[in-house]
Amino acid sequence: MSTDTTATGTTTRVSGGPQDLRDIELDVTGMTCASCANRIQRKLNKLDGVTANVNYATEKAKVSYPADITPEQLVETVEQAGYGATLPAPPRSTDARHPAEGDPATDAASPEDAHLASMRQRLIVSAVLSVPVVVLAMVPPLQFTYWQWLSLTLAAPVIVWGAYPFHRAAWTNLKHGATTMDTLISMGTLAAFGWSLYALFFGTAGVPGMTHAFEFTVHPGQDGASNIYLEAGVAITTFLLGGRYFEAKSRRTAGAALRALFDMGAKDATVLRDGREELVPIESLSVGDEFVVRPGETVATDGVVVSGSSAVDASMLTGESVPVDVTESDAVTGATVNVGGRLVVRATRVGSDTQLSRMAKMVEDAQSGKADIQRLADRISGVFVPIVLVIALATLITWLVIGGGVNAAFTAAVAVLIIACPCALGLATPMALLVGTGRGAQLGILIKGPEVLESTRTVDTMVLDKTGTVTTGTMTLDDVVPAAGEDAARVLHLAGSLEHASEHPIARAIAAAAQQKSDLAEVSGFENVAGRGVRGSVAVDGASVQVVAGRPALLTDAGLTIPSDLDTAFDEAQRRGATAVVVGWDGAARGVLVVADAIKPTSAEAISHLRDLGLMPVLLTGDNETVARTVADEVGIDEVIAGVLPEDKVDVIRRLQKGGKVVAMVGDGVNDAAALAQADLGLAMGTGTDAAIEAADITLVRGDLRVAADAIRLSRRTLRTIKTNLFWAFAYNVAAIPLAALGMLNPMIAGAAMAFSSVFVVANSLRLRGFAPLTPSAEQQEHRDDQ
Repeated sequence: MSTDTTATGTTTRVSGGPQDLRDIELDVTGMTCASCANRIQRKLNKLDGVTANVNYATEKAKVSYPADITPEQLVETVEQAGYGATLPAPPRSTDARHPAEGDPATDAASPEDAHLASMRQRLIVSAVLSVPVVVLAMVPPLQFTYWQWLSLTLAAPVIVWGAYPFHRAAWTNLKHGATTMDTLISMGTLAAFGWSLYALFFGTAGVPGMTHAFEFTVHPGQDGASNIYLEAGVAITTFLLGGRYFEAKSRRTAGAALRALFDMGAKDATVLRDGREELVPIESLSVGDEFVVRPGETVATDGVVVSGSSAVDASMLTGESVPVDVTESDAVTGATVNVGGRLVVRATRVGSDTQLSRMAKMVEDAQSGKADIQRLADRISGVFVPIVLVIALATLITWLVIGGGVNAAFTAAVAVLIIACPCALGLATPMALLVGTGRGAQLGILIKGPEVLESTRTVDTMVLDKTGTVTTGTMTLDDVVPAAGEDAARVLHLAGSLEHASEHPIARAIAAAAQQKSDLAEVSGFENVAGRGVRGSVAVDGASVQVVAGRPALLTDAGLTIPSDLDTAFDEAQRRGATAVVVGWDGAARGVLVVADAIKPTSAEAISHLRDLGLMPVLLTGDNETVARTVADEVGIDEVIAGVLPEDKVDVIRRLQKGGKVVAMVGDGVNDAAALAQADLGLAMGTGTDAAIEAADITLVRGDLRVAADAIRLSRRTLRTIKTNLFWAFAYNVAAIPLAALGMLNPMIAGAAMAFSSVFVVANSLRLRGFAPLTPSAEQQEHRDDQ
């Protein structure tokens, strides 16, 4: 796969199939409902080799297209469908979204802001004009002579100008032989307005002194030419404008988490060039450049510390509240904040390759995709409007045939058109997905696609890789057992000084622990005995001590005796799966150092949380049974599968699946990638390898296993929210259409109820922003206590 950067933005070429495909994301304008998104999607998919996914909530179209089709042709296709589309802007910075300083885009309102301002103006004017019309129609005592003509004067601008977006969309689709939800709205309001004009100018509704009462239901037998429906037309328009405005505003609020990810990146970097510090725009950084990060500054891009030591606050990126200490050779991530000393960092990844950009891309992809449950809603929305038009026509004819009168027939038919508009149906899934994935990004949980949500519902088994997942993945000193009469600190100091000369992971663990206690001594005559240990001369208090550290056989060959208590300590360490190193000098062994892959302090709590979610934890490892069982017992796992080769992990997952289990797996290494892909749900530690992250469905940015439980909880809650939204939308339409057809709903009440259903779906989805992790950080807990 390769990436092309052109004047029209960044496209990704995916090779290996029948033909090369490129991916692009278009910003789509003019959509007013889910039916619009379906229409655009169908048009694009009719092009040879094109696969498109149009999302109404995010107003974007993700398109894969062959090389013989240009992006401009895709835009033209969208425009032919009656909508607008724009190509992505050229990349200008690390995240390809920050305009450079002085860019006119920074001085003008964004298109989204301008659209919201226009909608707000239309809503306010329509509301001000509508209130007197509705009040006069609902309160007969206020109906003075010629009140109906004042109502017409006030209502005409609302129905013509205020509802213009609905009329324009309906006409655009009509020209292409399509019907959408706007068709229902436009037909309903224009029918109410047209009938009122007929009644006023050609019927008896315009005579002086005419009054009529406001009714929630229709009454058969009334003279249709004596009634006007101006209050229904203006109220429907105002309610729907309000619903659309608050939908648009809420969508922007829901996407705040993703925008916050993009905004976290630094705008400038202080680069070292020819020994001088030079401030340059972030987009000028290249791999290999060295840049300075002072205390309080944001790390410009991913890199490795060249000099200096400090603490880095990664809470905005990972959700982890405790700053991480970094020194030379340690990796740092762009968008984290330096809270300590001065650092010089060498850039290793820039632009779209940085962790921040990759995180944001994963969130965008998840928000733009569609789950099976959403595809069902889209299919229903696609056929819903024609069915409603048939029902409305049938309602009109039925009322006339049974002698209900023109007034009753017309009122019931208009109510059907208005109440049936399934805007809530189109918003149900994408709104919940937008908010849920955004909240996940804030907590360090990156959900790769919407279908992942449906997987979490049925998962009953959680397979956990041991190294790097349940354990830290690095060897650390676990215990120091001194011989009788020996000082543990002296044993560690001499062993650590000797082992400091070795590069072996066990030696590094001992040396690091000793270095934390005291400065290490100088070593001379160092010798590494392959597979057995090390020996050398350690300078202590002006004297030289010959120290041997390693397996018991090495010390025995060197003439050192091993006391029985140290033999027992060595055997006990081996029995529980740890690595034991015997240390001796001056003719005898002086202590045993126990080194092990330390269990993460949060792993036991995480396992408890997984059990609470109804999941059975299984420990999967290539280590021997003894080591695996020791770790499992400490964290509370009953099921252990040990001694598994990396290539056999996939077979273990398949065997569990054949046994009827729905399997999730958490891993972090290259050897876990295939198993993560095979599992029904794969979760990768963000501290792991790129291969594991690419194969997984969910990425846990922090290396904390507790976040896996939060990921399952958030996914399940998002799915529950989607189902609640869909139930409301379906139940609302199923219950309301018959009521309207039976004449039990005034069109104005129907319009208010329809608008409320969309607002309800949006508000219900926004509740996901309050999702709290099981184990909040100290800052989150303090904030919660303040509230």
